[in-house]
Amino acid sequence: MQKYVSIRYFAKTIAIGLLSCGGFHVIAQFPQGIPYQAIARGSSGAIILSHTISLRFTIHDSIITGTNVYQETFTPTTNSLGLFSINVGTGTAVSGIFSSINWGHNAKFMQVEMDATGGTSYTNMGTQQMMSVPYALYAGSSNGGFTHYLGELFGGGIIFYLWMSAGTEHGLIASLADLSDTTAWSNVDTVLIGLSAESLTDGQSNTTAIISQPGHVSSAAKLCRDYSSGGFSDWYLPSATELSLLYYNIYLINTILDNDGDSTTIGLYNDVYNNFRYWSSTENNATQVMSLNIQPGLTNLPYKYGYGSYRTRAIRKF
Repeated sequence: MQKYVSIRYFAKTIAIGLLSCGGFHVIAQFPQGIPYQAIARGSSGAIILSHTISLRFTIHDSIITGTNVYQETFTPTTNSLGLFSINVGTGTAVSGIFSSINWGHNAKFMQVEMDATGGTSYTNMGTQQMMSVPYALYAGSSNGGFTHYLGELFGGGIIFYLWMSAGTEHGLIASLADLSDTTAWSNVDTVLIGLSAESLTDGQSNTTAIISQPGHVSSAAKLCRDYSSGGFSDWYLPSATELSLLYYNIYLINTILDNDGDSTTIGLYNDVYNNFRYWSSTENNATQVMSLNIQPGLTNLPYKYGYGSYRTRAIRKF
């Protein structure tokens, strides 16, 4: 039988999991839960395999030591890789009501505690600010702070990301189909554009820089800039980060666009046997740029000419 070290040695042994900000395809009823996934390790770094542990989650208001607005416990069993997955908000409540948390008021901090033996002698694993809260939770607790929703057909496309800034709602919208699957990143494929096209977050400025490059005639960026839909012509080639946000909501986007009865609206292409790579507007060096491989969801660095086989999907923001 595998032995487990005493709980007092387990401080800081769980990696904080992914607080998913992915899309929710049910809009009328707000899902009450935040996916959390981590690997449990012993004091020596050894992974705890196939063993029941105890977890306690506490959500604090405003500051790291703020008021306890919700607390719950779980007793998951790690798998053969030491991995466990739970949904914060669906455990055994100790105090507070998860659905009553006002995510739109004050910062929220989540504290994680663990007992490696599966008991109730919890050791603090640390507390981190919840930098991103699923949109549906925020909308469900903020009295309609958002007027739009993920997956909404709006602004000439489909909304795939939303955020609030200084009380103003903003979002990213993807075109309802790929604009091309054969366009090269640019006909200028061995000259460095530089800082003006290297933004990981601002696809608009990248697009302008690509099109403005001396010798430019055609590009995926120009294809997006020339695109018009729903009366809007401010489309651009997404940056690497914007493209990643688009990928994170591939389930939502494809479920809606591939099942709306409209043959002109098409989800992100993900046939493993064909071209499933998308251009971003983020330049890496004189000959390479960042793109997204839809199948594993990884960024890679193809050459700008891209063998003429990368896909182009336009986005815009509001």
